[in-house]
Amino acid sequence: MPAAVPTPPQSPPFGTNTWPPCTTADAKSRYPKSSVLVRSVWSQNLEFEFSLISSIIDRFPFVSMDTEFPGIVFRHRHHYSDPIDHYKTLKSNVDALKLIQVGITLSDSSGNLPDLGCADQRFIWEFNFCDFDIARDEHAPNSIDLLRQQGIDFDSTRTFGASSSRFAELMVTSGLVFNEDVTYITFHSGYDFGYLIKAITGKPLPGTLPEFLNLLSTIFGNRVYDVKHLMKFCQGLHGGLNRVAQSLGVDRAVGKCHQAGSDSLLTWHAFEKIRAVYFNKCVQGMPDQYAGILYGLEITEP
Repeated sequence: MPAAVPTPPQSPPFGTNTWPPCTTADAKSRYPKSSVLVRSVWSQNLEFEFSLISSIIDRFPFVSMDTEFPGIVFRHRHHYSDPIDHYKTLKSNVDALKLIQVGITLSDSSGNLPDLGCADQRFIWEFNFCDFDIARDEHAPNSIDLLRQQGIDFDSTRTFGASSSRFAELMVTSGLVFNEDVTYITFHSGYDFGYLIKAITGKPLPGTLPEFLNLLSTIFGNRVYDVKHLMKFCQGLHGGLNRVAQSLGVDRAVGKCHQAGSDSLLTWHAFEKIRAVYFNKCVQGMPDQYAGILYGLEITEP
């Protein structure tokens, strides 16, 4: 069992409308590379790690999230598609495939990561799941090869990983979801939320996009921001997470791309930089008009 971690020191109460201050500082200057550690979560330490998250979520209510999954096996019939068609394809894939990793980065109202009582270190989380069996389950071979190259060991995840159903049960009671004080920061996250909603409900995704978006707001709240959507309002930004981070001058503080924990932290740092550069006049945080909209799934209310 993991060693007990000291109780983090108390910090000022968090106000539900309080955002971290805008900063253009990069990850290296804020967190030297050796100081950010990924807490690797498996079946054995799943409950322990969720107990840590539950104990600090009220003081670290900004949640950056990323997932890894076995690629895409169903694709659009046409290169360009509207949100309804995109959701149909997303649903087909999420219903058929299984989650591999979830990465979670927590931040407080000053933009700090939790130190869990260790003054010289900061922590993020990476959850590994046993559900995916590479020998039996559907997957996109190119995606699996890429994840292997980035260090994911599918024998280890299958043998030692947690079940996504138990993860979902603990997530529901942790304060990460069904909590109006939590803000989610993501990147191109339709699939990410799709897999989490599937795990939490224990059912296939809803049949229609409006039903899916209603579940999104019910489970994750009304303050969900997708950086890929925000980029539409940021001149000169385009491409995937790595390219956007490079354009912004944001360094990866730990790990590699296509590792869920590392990508969740890079997403958070990219979001911080975007706020500082493109939305620095929004002193009260991000305007509501950008909340609850996932890239590729944007629909206009009738």
